[in-house]
Amino acid sequence: MKKRILSLLLLAAMAASLLVLPAQAAPPANRFYDLGGDAYASVESLRLMGVMDGYSDGNFRPYGQLTRAQFCKMVVCALNAEDELGLYRTVTVYPDVKPSHWAAAYINMASKGKKAISGFSDGKFYPDRTVTLGQAATILLRVLGYKDENIGGVWPDSYLSFAASIGLTDGVDTSQGNAPLNRSDAAILFNNLLRADVQGEKGSSGFLASAGLTTVSDMVLVSSNARGPDGKETAMLFSDGSIYQMAGDKASNGSLNGLKGTLVLEGQKVRTFLPDAQGISRVVTVAKADATQITDRSGVKYAITGKTKVYRNGAETSWAEARSWVNPGTSLTLYLGTAGNVEFIFIGGGDSSTEAVIVYEKNSVKGFDSLTGGVGGYTIYKNGCRANAKDMRPYDVATYASSTNTIRVCDTRLTGFYESCTPSPTEPVSIRILGNDFDVLPTAQSTLAKFRPGEQITLLLTEDNKVAGAVKPGTSGAGANAIGIATSISGTSATVKLLCGIEIKGTVDLGEQPNDKIAQLQLEELARMQNRIVRVTSTGKNTIGLARLSGGVSGALDLEKRRLGASNLAETVSVFRYTASGIESLSLTDLGAGPIPNGEISYAHTNWAGQVDVIVLGSTGRNVVVYGRTSISMGDRDLAYISIYSDQGQVAGPFRSRYDIGGGVYVAAVVDNAGTGSFSSLKPLAALKDVPNSAWSGESAVTVDGRTYSIPSTVMAYNRDTHEWISASEGKTVVDIAHAYAKECDMYASEDGVIRAIEVGGGFR
Repeated sequence: MKKRILSLLLLAAMAASLLVLPAQAAPPANRFYDLGGDAYASVESLRLMGVMDGYSDGNFRPYGQLTRAQFCKMVVCALNAEDELGLYRTVTVYPDVKPSHWAAAYINMASKGKKAISGFSDGKFYPDRTVTLGQAATILLRVLGYKDENIGGVWPDSYLSFAASIGLTDGVDTSQGNAPLNRSDAAILFNNLLRADVQGEKGSSGFLASAGLTTVSDMVLVSSNARGPDGKETAMLFSDGSIYQMAGDKASNGSLNGLKGTLVLEGQKVRTFLPDAQGISRVVTVAKADATQITDRSGVKYAITGKTKVYRNGAETSWAEARSWVNPGTSLTLYLGTAGNVEFIFIGGGDSSTEAVIVYEKNSVKGFDSLTGGVGGYTIYKNGCRANAKDMRPYDVATYASSTNTIRVCDTRLTGFYESCTPSPTEPVSIRILGNDFDVLPTAQSTLAKFRPGEQITLLLTEDNKVAGAVKPGTSGAGANAIGIATSISGTSATVKLLCGIEIKGTVDLGEQPNDKIAQLQLEELARMQNRIVRVTSTGKNTIGLARLSGGVSGALDLEKRRLGASNLAETVSVFRYTASGIESLSLTDLGAGPIPNGEISYAHTNWAGQVDVIVLGSTGRNVVVYGRTSISMGDRDLAYISIYSDQGQVAGPFRSRYDIGGGVYVAAVVDNAGTGSFSSLKPLAALKDVPNSAWSGESAVTVDGRTYSIPSTVMAYNRDTHEWISASEGKTVVDIAHAYAKECDMYASEDGVIRAIEVGGGFR
């Protein structure tokens, strides 16, 4: 089945990769304009073996036809038998194949030496005739050790039928056995051959073993340009740290990077690398990420473990170690197995960027082909969102990820005080601003050389936060746009986690104040920025400036139409919510179905296309909304105090009660987060009693009295029988467990139509 899946993927990718491309300079010999995706990687496996190659114009020509002579050469190379060609260069097996014919040695070896092909009844070979599908299948069956007596029947139908039974023709249309074989189908046949068993043998004694090659399975190729024992950067680096020199003078073009598969060795050198049928790769933009799950911007969830392998900047680590680098808005490439599980992850586009192109004209992709080396069929992502030429803006930065054949465009710009550099301002490889050291790409040195430490500078960053270029602050169209969360503020010391993944630390410059009272007010205002969205700048060494962000876009958030006021939501919108304990990241599916009024939206940011890409919910001031279950306690002088609990424990209080609300009531509370010890409002949630299980629509919605309420994945659930909050366990969510516990339950909804709590037990059966 694995061979069949791979062949079908290869066939589909080849069909989709036939693009009409504009005339351009010829790419390196190992790049092809007219291939992309799985087809590109699979052809690369054959190219490294010498089985197939492209043309001098930079194209592979997948629908081009093959001659019998060309096919013989492919067979000999697949058999790893080139060293034996000298024995067949001066002999004449067929009268129309003289020793002077370019393919004479290949034809003679395939016929006489390997007995894989024969001539026609008139004794001639006809080397320049087109090879047919039936002839090709017959030749490869003989290479695998099958003889006419093993197959029998009518040629070519019986041979094609037998080839299909062993998976040799998976992915190829065999309805026309006498049709000419094109290069696309030939690539599929040879990829199937490399994975086939020889006649009478199974498992480890396959075709590659019969060709004198050894294999190592379950290898993940991290880089194709590692430094090998010969000192050249053409070796293959694998996730286990092993490095293998390439056989001969070939070097891989990088299209196999990031793939899991089988390493094929000739001695201790790489003959080729065969990617597995690993399902699909999927580029996602993170909304939330924790120890066991990644949620993308569309709300799709992917289960992972702390041991899931992660590749970042060409090195292998684990998810447990890499989590700190993943923030809302981070782009990940997930490699999904055939069962849909996440097998491994690349942070960013998949490769460690070594060069970049800066866009200088609106709607321009000038220079993108130089990044890919002429490879066609690539997909463009900008800030994690599918994009095209019309989405490009001046000072965007583009890099290329060969492992996923994607152009990665980023518009992050960071302005600050140029603190220092290494080794020199004219040729920096590292630059320090805002207390952070940033790697400088070689292509950025010319623009950075115009600046010196002590000046203000705006850095143009790649998706993985490397410096691609620099401009003067205030340059039109290149304004600083890096925002983040002030995670810690103590006095004038602050730490900010930017949404692009950079952590900024420094002393906040409050300026000179006329008196102590105003200075104290400044410190109090600064303290209120903790756990808030802010913009960061710097005017001096280790000194930063913070500005709290609010407003941006007016209007209600319509989740059904994906609009905020008059603006559409970006495909990769990030959503945050202020809570009593800080700020939390959400996905759109966590917000429910009903519209969210403008008063509950603290801040919204729009991207280059005028689409909303950041939304912050909750109060813009000191107050935040919390949901939970009340508990009453008595203090001194018999005064009643209210505390609010959720499945996360006590989330607010105890505060002196000014409300006629008892214990065990689910409420929406607006809490003064500045520590004054009070609620500004406390309102019971709407109670939906005795809701039958039949009212549920899956796990995310329920309909009661004609109104549909959404159920976010963060909903809390309480069991009255056990007097405990329900926790997820053994692969089951809180909703799974609550729904299965009883045929009915009570639900509690906020005014925006979202179920905030579920109660089971206490009479429900």
